[in-house]
Amino acid sequence: MKNTGNLDLLAREFEDCQEVLIAIGDQTRQSIIIALLSVGCEGMRVGEITKKTHLSRPAVSHHIKILKEAKVVNLNRQGTMNYYYLDPTKSTIRLLKNLTEHIEEYMTNHWDAPKESS
Repeated sequence: MKNTGNLDLLAREFEDCQEVLIAIGDQTRQSIIIALLSVGCEGMRVGEITKKTHLSRPAVSHHIKILKEAKVVNLNRQGTMNYYYLDPTKSTIRLLKNLTEHIEEYMTNHWDAPKESS
């Protein structure tokens, strides 16, 4: 990244990540994500998520909707059953990796190392 465009690029990346940051910033949604991670690519139905997270069915449905809208969680329909899962190739979570790498790159390339006090 060039210094003049770096901060503009970071600002755009923050904007692109805003929805996913909000979605995963909630502790309840974090527990749902952890539950989904625990089963891998198989996915889970809402009832299974409620058992694993000890949340009510309406609460899980509400939070899953937010995670789906932010493209953090995907849906696999099998007949009348809906399985929610995380797909690293489709999830917007990958945007966060790019953002944090660019923040670290900017700090490494443009900030002086802090001086140690004696």
